[in-house]
Amino acid sequence: MQASFDDIDRQLLLALQADARLTTGELAQLTGLSQSPCWRRIKRLEQAGLIQGYHARLERRALGYGVVAFVSITLDFQTESRSAEFIDAVAALPEVVMFHAVTGAADFLLMVLAEDLDTYSRLLQGKLHRLPGVRQVQTTFSLQEFKRFDEVPVPPARGSKKV
Repeated sequence: MQASFDDIDRQLLLALQADARLTTGELAQLTGLSQSPCWRRIKRLEQAGLIQGYHARLERRALGYGVVAFVSITLDFQTESRSAEFIDAVAALPEVVMFHAVTGAADFLLMVLAEDLDTYSRLLQGKLHRLPGVRQVQTTFSLQEFKRFDEVPVPPARGSKKV
């Protein structure tokens, strides 16, 4: 269910997503509001769950992560307890930066960062293959990144025209 917001809220969401370091004064100026109403709107957007945090965007290569792997995992069987055990084990791996249950041939899809292929190989053999219930693991390596998942498209406010 989509949360309700207006054009000013949309402006705030887009501005904060582009630069979370903007001050309330800068956001107020951008939207034409005074600081107090602007601050209240931001708090309301946070409480509604539209804003879930403020983060610095880090460059993986500068941190030494040269390999991006997409890992499809199929479990031997799924029960509630087996799935919960698997999910908890994967969530504890810092190398896994995205983790989804999926439809299709695999049960789960992971996005994994590693320094290099040797480091990934050790992770695969030492941790991923040993996760609870794993039947099959298939890895696809990224050769080149064209677009990162950094921003979520903000739909127009209800009653607004799509741009």
